[in-house]
Amino acid sequence: MKTLSIRIIPFFLFVILLGCNTISNNSSKNISIEKIEAAKADVKEVLEKYKNAIENLTTDYTIDLFVKNSAVFESGGIEGTYENYVEHHLKPELKVFKSFKFSNYKVNVSVDLPYAFSTETYIYTIVVKADKEKGRKERTVSQQGVATADLKYIDGKWKIFKYHTSARRNRK
Repeated sequence: MKTLSIRIIPFFLFVILLGCNTISNNSSKNISIEKIEAAKADVKEVLEKYKNAIENLTTDYTIDLFVKNSAVFESGGIEGTYENYVEHHLKPELKVFKSFKFSNYKVNVSVDLPYAFSTETYIYTIVVKADKEKGRKERTVSQQGVATADLKYIDGKWKIFKYHTSARRNRK
C-alpha cells in the first residue's frame, strides 16, 4: 500500500500542476481580439506621433511618449534615457537638418498586455543644411532604417520604455 501511495502522489501533483497551467493559460486568452486590435492601433498612434515630430524637426510633445527611465539605443550606441537623448543628441541634430522624411514606412505591432512590441521599417531621407562657417555644403542622406520599441500600458496610456534604431546604406 505504501508503494502505491508513493506512485500516486506524483501523478496527483502532475494533474494539479497541469490544471493550474491550463487555468492560467485560459485566463490570458480571455482578452478579446477587439481589445488587442485597439491596443495595436493605440501603439501605432504613439509611434506615428513620434515619427511626425521628427519629420517636423521637433521634439516638442515627445517626452510624454516615453517613460521617465526609458532606454534609447541608436546604431550601436547607448543614448541613455529619452530625455538625455533629446538634449544631447536629437535636438542638436535636428537643428542641422533642412528636412527629414520617412518613406516606405511599415510597422508591425504585437501585444501581450500590458506590454506591446513593435518593429518599424522605413527609408529616411535627410537634407542637411549648408553651413558656410563650417564649410559644409547642403547634402542629402538616404538610408534604410529599422526601429524596435517596447511599450507598456501605464495609467491609461501606452509609453515607450525601450527604443532602438539602426540604419544602413539605402540599397536601391
